[in-house]
Amino acid sequence: MSEPTESAGQESLQKFGYTQELWRTVGLADLLFYGLVFMVPIAPFAIFGQVYSASAGMPALAYLVGAVALVFTASSYTQMVRAFPLSGSVYNYAGRSLGAPVGFLAGWMILLDYFLVPSLLYVVASVAMNSTVTSVPVWAWMLVFVAANTAINLRGIRMTAGFIKVMIAGELAVLALFLAVGIWAVADGKGRHFSFAPLYHSQAFSWSLIFGAVSVAVLSFLGFDGISMLVEEAKGGSRQIGRAMRLALVIAGLLFIAQVWVAALLVPDPAGLIAKGDPAGTAFYDAAGVAGGNWLSKTASTATAISWGLADTMVAQVAVARLLYAMARDRQLPRFLAKVSLKRSVPMNSTLLVAGVSTGLCLWAILGTDNYGLALLPNLVNFGALVAFLVLHVSVIVHYVVRGKSRNLLPHLVSPLLGGAILVAVVLNAKIWAQRVGGIWFAVGLLALAALYASGRRPAISGLDIPEAGSPAAATGAADLVAEGGTA
Repeated sequence: MSEPTESAGQESLQKFGYTQELWRTVGLADLLFYGLVFMVPIAPFAIFGQVYSASAGMPALAYLVGAVALVFTASSYTQMVRAFPLSGSVYNYAGRSLGAPVGFLAGWMILLDYFLVPSLLYVVASVAMNSTVTSVPVWAWMLVFVAANTAINLRGIRMTAGFIKVMIAGELAVLALFLAVGIWAVADGKGRHFSFAPLYHSQAFSWSLIFGAVSVAVLSFLGFDGISMLVEEAKGGSRQIGRAMRLALVIAGLLFIAQVWVAALLVPDPAGLIAKGDPAGTAFYDAAGVAGGNWLSKTASTATAISWGLADTMVAQVAVARLLYAMARDRQLPRFLAKVSLKRSVPMNSTLLVAGVSTGLCLWAILGTDNYGLALLPNLVNFGALVAFLVLHVSVIVHYVVRGKSRNLLPHLVSPLLGGAILVAVVLNAKIWAQRVGGIWFAVGLLALAALYASGRRPAISGLDIPEAGSPAAATGAADLVAEGGTA
């Protein structure tokens, strides 16, 4: 099989000091399916109880606020991926607009998200499968999922894309089944009668409460940003990436709000769930049982296991492997992680490292923590991502407005400011221990950065030469990039 090429894509990479190593075979539909599978259309199934409890029974509002916040984030991603159509996501955007050291730290923070996401997904899926097939222990299910995903990803991005389409069809079928049965059950008098309480309940509402719930609910949205990791493999380049991110986010947001609204009307013990939380992670399946009986509850739990354990973890592994590849080819991580398989055109060593780290973290969560780490991992995953998103918004403002003198202020200033303000509120209302662990991770990143300087490997991004701020060269170069980046 010969390498599909696009002269425009090749030229864009050469401009930044890279060669086209990954095949451009991924179309808009593939990108959209990739983003939806990464987010998982039925993602709220697994964390519904936590969001319901944290929001005092208003999960639909938590997901709505989360969707609005990430629409602004998607806009910022669209602007930066047009300016820098490279794998590496926030790492590249921050590094090329704010400086290589900041890019390293941004990449480091999002690694907290990307490394923990596969582990969290494997744990959730393995626990769900164990509840269905109790004779197979949780750790054994985890090993099966890790081995299957790694084998498929090492076969190449086309095989991954084909598998994704099959999985997304199955997830949407299960979701449609739940919504149909759930709405019929509510209309038939089961659970509570239809109300707007899952969206807004004046007696319980407060912004700090909702932002705290969003810090958990945002886990369901993580993945739309992973689409940007495939820009070097996308047929249409950066414009296709931006279009796919927006579509995936809007579609997923509508699906999330619909399913948690219906489930909230079917919760057997609302007051108990709010007061005690959902340590077993079965609140959604209990609601499904109220709607349709044990068969629907089992169907929902099995679908969660398969979608999180195979589909979602597969694309998560793809995303983090591309981030490691991007940082390694700039010598900010060990060089061996930049090795690309000539036969399959995949970052092989990075993919294998992700599989190994995920296995280790999963064994720790399964064997060494209460409730399989389900009370800890979601908040840590979200914290790293939210901090990286904040850096993304700052990168847009600096690159386009400060350096490029852009007058198109809606996408280049207003949108990132609004998105950043919402994310700051969410981060400040996150769990205290998540803030502390996130702070520790950031401190370790600072030590790693200091070690790079001490070893003479000062962080540098290929093709990057940012003149001093305020110089004529800086203004001219940034203005050229603004012109190439376009507008929203």
